[in-house]
Amino acid sequence: MKLMLYDTMTRKERPFKPINPKRVRMYVCGPTVYDFAHIGNARPVIVFDVLFRLLRYVYGPKHVIYVRNITDVDDKINARAAAEFPDLPLNRAIRKVTKVTGKQFHDDINALGCLRPTVEPRATKHIKEMKALIQRLIRSKRAYVLNDHVLFKVKGLPSYGKLSRRSLNEMRASARGEVAIKRNPMDFVLWKPSSPGEPAWPSPGGIKKKGRPGWHIECSAMSWKYLGKKFDIHGGGVDLLFPHHENERAQTRCAFHSKVMAHYWMHNGFLQVEGEKMSKSLGNFVTIKELRDNWHGYSWPGEALRFNMLRTHYRQPIDWTFRGLDESHAILWNWYEELEGVAPASEPPAPIVGALFDDLNTPQVISELHTLHRSRHFPELLAALKFLGFSGKRKNINRNVFVAIHEELQAADSVVAQVITQDGRIDNKKIDALVAARAAARSVKNFAESDRIRDELAAMGVVLKDSKDGTTWEIAR
Repeated sequence: MKLMLYDTMTRKERPFKPINPKRVRMYVCGPTVYDFAHIGNARPVIVFDVLFRLLRYVYGPKHVIYVRNITDVDDKINARAAAEFPDLPLNRAIRKVTKVTGKQFHDDINALGCLRPTVEPRATKHIKEMKALIQRLIRSKRAYVLNDHVLFKVKGLPSYGKLSRRSLNEMRASARGEVAIKRNPMDFVLWKPSSPGEPAWPSPGGIKKKGRPGWHIECSAMSWKYLGKKFDIHGGGVDLLFPHHENERAQTRCAFHSKVMAHYWMHNGFLQVEGEKMSKSLGNFVTIKELRDNWHGYSWPGEALRFNMLRTHYRQPIDWTFRGLDESHAILWNWYEELEGVAPASEPPAPIVGALFDDLNTPQVISELHTLHRSRHFPELLAALKFLGFSGKRKNINRNVFVAIHEELQAADSVVAQVITQDGRIDNKKIDALVAARAAARSVKNFAESDRIRDELAAMGVVLKDSKDGTTWEIAR
């Protein structure tokens, strides 16, 4: 049985062959700690935790090195710190923000059942390595100094764009940074001058003014420090494919005159909430902390979030719904009741491992878990769950949510099409129950369920009227 992984560079599944089976190396882009992590951030953390566990199982825990960085120098962090602590010097304010957000990130991923990576470097602790890479690029004429900036020169690099497979015009349109400081619109910043009060270090390239690194050079420096000039797997969200990963690959390869940075590039798909892109303007921006603590009066355990995430294959877009999350919670609650007092099997079942060998086919894994439960193979079920990062302990998954929401929404299903009694009268109580179920769905932003109930009522001749004071109904005339 071969471990097959989808490689973004080749756009196909390939058998995984590590450079050195005694030192399997993986780098995954971690969070920028300017705010609490949202559920989109949770996806790569969970996906690559599953891969980390699988690699440790295959090659042995001592032979796998997993590096996931923390970006703690960034324009967004500066802006958040200045807004939150306007009376403090910026650097002090930044330290206060990143201390809180960094701790919350670790609290969240611990609740999600994720192992800590082998190394978790912070960008600000690796300025020396970043400057060393920049100096190598300047010496090889692949970077230039302009207006106190150091920029990477893309021109003359035919491999640029091969990872993301974007056309020249697409890359020009997506290029970041101020065109005024570039020789070519597609060139990107390696180092930039700091404004007064911002984090600053002595600059490379003979620049007298102090500055700070660009985003892309940070990951190149940290992966080089802990994994070497080339390594096995580079992972992250598909949103990082361009420009971040394309630029990482370009600068690392050019700095070391190498054809390869990572032998396999892996990317998880986008996440939507209730069928829409997550954004604060739509009111569906949800942090892991909110889901765990208080989301419109409800909360879910981290293990339910993990299970819900794994129900979709990592490369596919995921539509995150609160009803789906509630169902995941209920499944674990029911399984864990039957696992109390059970001793796990010594090894995870072969079908579970086999599904993971198929490019982390977690939907198939979930199907195999259901099979184990139906056949009452509880020691094997518990072994599989623990292998996947679940505790198997009921005390770890508070039941309040699916009692409050799941059963209420299920009740709505049972009264649909029954609002008219046998003698032809309208059953006000049943209509009120449906209206209450719709309100519950709306309170947790489950707009798909809310719309479904509205449509069902409309089909039965019931018209809803929403206002700031609540929802009323009447029979259409």
